Amino acid sequence: MNTTIASDPLWRAVTLTGLSPRPVIKAVAAGAMTLVSSVGLAAASAWLIVRSAQSPPVLTLEICVVLVRLFGITRGLFRYLERLAAHRVALNGMTELRVRLYDKLAGGRVAATALLRRGDLLARVGADVDDVGDLVVRGIVPALVAAVLIGLSSAFIAIFVPLAGIALLVCLLTAAILAPMLTVRSARLAEFRGAAARARVAAATMTVLENGDELAVSGRLADSTAELKVAERSLFTALDAAAKPSAFAVAVNEAIVGLAVVACFVLGTNAMNAGAISPEVLAVVVLTPLACFEAVSGLPAAAAQMYRSRAAATRICDLLDAAGAPPSGTRTARDEGPTAAAAPPGGALRLIDASCGWVRGHPVLTHVNLTLTPGCSIAIVGPSGAGKTTLLATLAGLLAPLDGRVEVGGVALDTLTRHEAAQTVAFVAEDAHVFATTVLENLRVANGHATRADALDALEATGLTAWLAGLSHGLDTVLGPGGSTVSGGERRRLLLARTLLSPAKFLLLDEPGEHLDIDSAERLTALMCRLAASTGKGVAIVTHRLGALDQVSETFVVDDHGLAACNNQSRLAATADAARAGPFQGEEIDG
Repeated sequence: MNTTIASDPLWRAVTLTGLSPRPVIKAVAAGAMTLVSSVGLAAASAWLIVRSAQSPPVLTLEICVVLVRLFGITRGLFRYLERLAAHRVALNGMTELRVRLYDKLAGGRVAATALLRRGDLLARVGADVDDVGDLVVRGIVPALVAAVLIGLSSAFIAIFVPLAGIALLVCLLTAAILAPMLTVRSARLAEFRGAAARARVAAATMTVLENGDELAVSGRLADSTAELKVAERSLFTALDAAAKPSAFAVAVNEAIVGLAVVACFVLGTNAMNAGAISPEVLAVVVLTPLACFEAVSGLPAAAAQMYRSRAAATRICDLLDAAGAPPSGTRTARDEGPTAAAAPPGGALRLIDASCGWVRGHPVLTHVNLTLTPGCSIAIVGPSGAGKTTLLATLAGLLAPLDGRVEVGGVALDTLTRHEAAQTVAFVAEDAHVFATTVLENLRVANGHATRADALDALEATGLTAWLAGLSHGLDTVLGPGGSTVSGGERRRLLLARTLLSPAKFLLLDEPGEHLDIDSAERLTALMCRLAASTGKGVAIVTHRLGALDQVSETFVVDDHGLAACNNQSRLAATADAARAGPFQGEEIDG
């Protein structure tokens, strides 16, 4: 395949839909038969009207009457079959593209999605994927159907009046080229601006919806809603700019239709005067072009859809390129059967002379050496923004080290299959997702084989027994999207309960005591330390609370772009001072 074509974003995105020629051919064939029926209906109706005006015997009209009925029925039937086939292709393609996109993002660099606003990410995996899928229904199929009908309809008219057939062909080709070209040239910038504006609207909307309370408390809600209004105005402006050239293209198309009818009328009249055709055939030659242009009337919209799909495909491919291919040796979920993966390697989880960061060339931490041994628990503390979460994400294998390596039992973590990695390391982020499903299914995210008894034990261990008793359906209570129906403290406990059910050998927790009072946070930290000692799991806790650090096996301080072991309380207090400009003992570090 030509390298230029293979690297084209639209081609790459369409390839990811798994689109194959056979279903597209079915959709095109059904669409072509729809327009053949429309042209046939117009031709038969024109002949029938003129012939009936001559008051012939009724039997001479019966065949044409039957044809009118036939074409009227088959036009609706084939239109239904065309829509059914085209939408099946499009919806299957969207599903396949979205699954592959999720799969590639899950196996790629975390920084590709972590650095995006949620609304922008939602736009790329939502509206952008839909725009690529719409290319089949609104772009490819109409263009191919138009190509078929231009040839067939021109040949049909040429049978009666050759010059009229040539004139119709010229007019159809002019409409098929000029109107889409005008749309493309004028709407290109507007379409790209529209895609960017939709992303800004989605991002601003997500910010207001998800953080409305915090924004209101901080007095920034008005600024955020103003940003949303600005984004909406820019979207409306882009849509208006795109509508104007589309309207002009429609006007051009209608003008060419009129020109074709006039040309066929003049040429057909000359042929009738010369005795080459009858008045009935003249009616067919003059009126049939009105139906023929139905094939090209949708081409301006198809051209606009092409550029809308190209803009969406470019954004999707940019995201995939930022995520990159999975590390060498890593297999994706599709490569693995449920029993394909071998047992994960034993031994300690280590960072070896690693540099951690989200962007190459800008490390947050350098020359980090850290060992997490099974059965031990460690705490990682430090001021806000020092890189604690970055360190934990690197240790989990979600963020590839800029330098150095991450290994478990002497095996590089990025060489494990996804199943092996999940059996080895579990990372619980501070903003880990709570799904809009039951409490039980939210807990089974960590272990699909967890029983109801296991779930109850985990909830009891994290202090959620009373909360569970207050729910209307217990474990079968459906939680709101994103955990919107639970408080911040209940959310943290629920995430910890999920962690307790994980089969992973190493549990990495980012701020497990967030939104909890000091005593509760210390009890949960002690619980995770006891879990490490009793089950042989390795536990790493990123925290800004120092009250329960005497429970952990070792404490590390992240500061000055490095990591150092520290079990000295005065050093820890100094770290807190740097973060809050005040001493603390068992209190929170800001951030």
